[in-house]
Amino acid sequence: MEKAKFTLESINLLAKSISENSIIPYEELPQYDLFLSQVIDYLNDKFEDDNYTNNIVQNYIKSEVISKPEDSKKRGYTKLHLAQLVLLSHMRPILTAEEIKKVFRLAFNEINDRDDDIISWENAYKFFSDMQKESFDDFSQKQFCDKEKLGKIIDSLDLKESDEERISVFLIVMNLVSQASAIKKLVQKIVGDYES
Repeated sequence: MEKAKFTLESINLLAKSISENSIIPYEELPQYDLFLSQVIDYLNDKFEDDNYTNNIVQNYIKSEVISKPEDSKKRGYTKLHLAQLVLLSHMRPILTAEEIKKVFRLAFNEINDRDDDIISWENAYKFFSDMQKESFDDFSQKQFCDKEKLGKIIDSLDLKESDEERISVFLIVMNLVSQASAIKKLVQKIVGDYES
C-alpha cells in the first residue's frame, strides 16, 4: 500500500472535510428519550476517539457538569443531554471537567435547573455549530502555513528531496500545535479569571 502524499492542498482538503462533518446538526440529534446505553452507543459512534462509558457520563452527572436524567427515569436522556454531551465532547480535549462546568455555568447557572438558564441549550448548540463551521472555513481559507514561507524554510534547511515532504508535514503540524496551544491557554485563562 502506497503512503498518501501530504501537501498543503491535501491538508486543506482534509480540513474542508472535517469542517463539513465535524458537528451533528441539532435537528439530527435523536428526538426520543434514550437509555444510557443508547446514549453511549450514539456518542461512541459519532466520536470514535472519545470512548465514552457509563461511568464517564455518570461522573459528569454526579459532578454536575451535565444535567441529570429526567425524573431519574431509565429512559431519561433527552435531546438536551445529547446536546450537552456533544458540546462536552468538543470541550474535553481542551478543558478539564471543572473548567467545562464553569463555562456551562456562564450561560446555564445551575445545571439541573432549566428555569435559570440565560439561553437555551438548543441555541448554545446551534451557536457553537455555526462558530465551529466558520472557524474551520476560515482556517482552510487562510491555510495552515504560508506556502511561500514554508518553501523558504524547506529551502534553508538544505534537505534531501526525499525528506522535504516529511519535514513540511512536521512544520505544518507544529504550526497547528502552536496555534492550538495558544488558544487553549487563552481559553483556560479566560475561564479561570472570569469567576475569580
